[in-house]
Amino acid sequence: MFFLRGRVLAVLFLCTLVGCGAASNAPKPGQKVIGVTLLTQSHDFFKDLEEGLQEEAKKHDFHLVIQSAEFDPTIQARQLEDFVTQKVDAIVVCPCDSDTVATSLRGADEAGIPVFTADIAAKDANIVCHVASDNFQGGQLAARALAKAIGEQGDVLIIDHPTVSSVQDRTRGFETALRDYPKVRIVGKPSAEGQRSKAVAVMEDALISYPELRGVFGINDESALGALRAVEAASREVAIIGYDATPDARDAIARGTALKADVVQYPRKIGVTTIDSIARHFKGEKLEANMPVEVGVVDQAALKSK
Repeated sequence: MFFLRGRVLAVLFLCTLVGCGAASNAPKPGQKVIGVTLLTQSHDFFKDLEEGLQEEAKKHDFHLVIQSAEFDPTIQARQLEDFVTQKVDAIVVCPCDSDTVATSLRGADEAGIPVFTADIAAKDANIVCHVASDNFQGGQLAARALAKAIGEQGDVLIIDHPTVSSVQDRTRGFETALRDYPKVRIVGKPSAEGQRSKAVAVMEDALISYPELRGVFGINDESALGALRAVEAASREVAIIGYDATPDARDAIARGTALKADVVQYPRKIGVTTIDSIARHFKGEKLEANMPVEVGVVDQAALKSK
């Protein structure tokens, strides 16, 4: 017992000298604190976005408190409530549910805390600025790439995630661009919630339900790679177009798999632009309500040319 008490006292003494846990990460006096709640930290896209946030925050001497909701709106609501309680200077949110997050943001609005959205928009909420890829354009690029891959005819599937505004823009752009290809028909838009394991199951069902299926648009690379796993297991010839151009997806494209191309986003730039927008807001500058970040396409030929 004496030995244990001695160890506890020693640890407490050490904490007094060097700081422990959250205390060691506390903001400096007068430092601006930015609360960040991400959709997830498990996807490469959001890892890169977080790096962009951190990179730019250092330039402005902002203190970031970064949390992840891991696709759960309830968890995100608690995180937003905590940020209000902590009286952060600004909030960055990548909503889990674009339609319902406005309710969770009321506390920030009432407290006068400016809110910025990154990658995913929030509907009917008081947002200073939204920074995201031009997802409508990205959906159009995906449609053209898929139409080309299937010879501009045949049945195609969208593996969707309809509760997320950025995905809504992608599918809307995809559907709009496909009007130029009257022989291409969308047969379904099942949701895999942006997750690879769910996309595998969705694709397995689709291969049974649509025996003439020729193409798939995965609204993110987790969806596309899940579809790829099911297609390869079934030995079916189905062209897949993804979205994000993560390392796993680039590798699959380079190897000549059924994943033919990917829409490229620049998540690090989204993170940098978001923090820069916050800094400008603090200086009193008027910002555009939406700040689109360009997108592009990579295929096997593009990857080989690098």
